[in-house]
Amino acid sequence: MGAFETEVQLAESKPETYFSMVIKRFLKHKLAIIGLVAIVSIVIFCFVLPLFFKYESTYSDFSYLYGPPNSQHLFGTDNLGHDFFTRLMYGGRISLIVGFSAAFLPVIFGVIIGAYAGYYGGILDNILMRITDAFLSVPAFPIYMALAKLMGQGVLNIILVFSFLGWMMDARIVRGMYLSLKETEYTEAAKAIGVGNARIIFRHLLPNSMAPILVSVTLTVGGAILSEAGLSFLGLGVPSST
Repeated sequence: MGAFETEVQLAESKPETYFSMVIKRFLKHKLAIIGLVAIVSIVIFCFVLPLFFKYESTYSDFSYLYGPPNSQHLFGTDNLGHDFFTRLMYGGRISLIVGFSAAFLPVIFGVIIGAYAGYYGGILDNILMRITDAFLSVPAFPIYMALAKLMGQGVLNIILVFSFLGWMMDARIVRGMYLSLKETEYTEAAKAIGVGNARIIFRHLLPNSMAPILVSVTLTVGGAILSEAGLSFLGLGVPSST
């Protein structure tokens, strides 16, 4: 057997990376692909389509108040002549920004809290989890209302309000994963060869905890969008002019 054939066999026998395995499993999951197509379609509708539409979100056609759908206003107009179709696109953009921002900002903090609590355990675990339990005991929506009233209306303020009480479940999920993963053989092997704790926490254990974290993020996105809609309905969310 030649040296070239040996190199080819070694190249073909290399193990798959974590990212390539995730992509391969994702492409085999039909419902996941359908969901991705739906999300991409919504993003295109909210962020790309307005670039080619002639009306702005604040445009008013005073000659067509309470108008039914027609070729100029696909969904009709309201009492101020605002085009419903345009408002739907811009409103969807705000909802997506709030939803994803309010999901990904807290997950960073929650992962850090849960990772250190689960990996180190002991007193640190007790302190961090008691703080987490204290936040979980607070009813979320009344606090959202109070903070939104205190901070005022605006997209950034709403994101900060949701981020304040959105990290606890992520912290508990990650803690549970780390409590089990830190006892595995590859973790013990990493410690034995002198790998630092920070590298073990974020380089070795975090990728193996991504599945429940991603599920939590997707649920948080929907919850944040609904909460934002509720606050806006009460006059505490995003101003109607946006």
